[in-house]
Amino acid sequence: MEKPRVRGELKSGDVKQGEVKRAPVTATSGAVTKAVPLAVAGPSVVVTDWRQGLPLLASAQITLRDLRVEDAPSLLVMLSSDEVARFTSAQPTTVEAFERFIEWARREREAGNYLCFAVVPAGMTTAVGVFQVRSLEAGFGLGEWGFVIGSAFWGTGIYAEGAKLVLDFAFNVVGVHRLEARASIANRRGNGALRKMGAVDEGVLRRSFRRHGEYHDQVLWSILAEDWFSQRVDGPPRIH
Repeated sequence: MEKPRVRGELKSGDVKQGEVKRAPVTATSGAVTKAVPLAVAGPSVVVTDWRQGLPLLASAQITLRDLRVEDAPSLLVMLSSDEVARFTSAQPTTVEAFERFIEWARREREAGNYLCFAVVPAGMTTAVGVFQVRSLEAGFGLGEWGFVIGSAFWGTGIYAEGAKLVLDFAFNVVGVHRLEARASIANRRGNGALRKMGAVDEGVLRRSFRRHGEYHDQVLWSILAEDWFSQRVDGPPRIH
């Protein structure tokens, strides 16, 4: 799916589902910021100032965390294959370029415009993909989200777990009212993934995505906060 236009080590297995801990968050510059609450899957979401540093969001299979400069080599390997890149907008093509993207993502997060979670499967410490949310209006009431995951992890369930964590965080903590997503019509996997999350197909954006000098049609999807809460089995997470 297209990314939004524009963005020691803790393993997933170290955090049990439903458990809340405090842990240091490492900034992408390599410096350590102040400790912030660790938000996890389950009925509760811990509120944190995400502009200072994204919390860790954990489920059984994955941890979502802030991007780190050391993620650049693994992201280059995971996201540069033809099968992954064919439906994404132009993305970094070198380790150095990914490092610059990670630094840019940090600055945009601090400005309150954008957040980007690294996807780290259980038992690993490096990122295999990203979830992104960017503001489309002042105050972040309207946002756009996107995701890209290395093909080796397609069909493993980490997308579904990660998407639920990101959507809960966006609607409950960031305060987004409506999230949009765009996917090439030819991207059947991406469109199917959005549909599984309860997104609504709002129509076709004709010739709205440029790739390799050609324009392609996209499907516009949306999820409203009230729709997301109503489809959650346990209802909206409680905010502390």
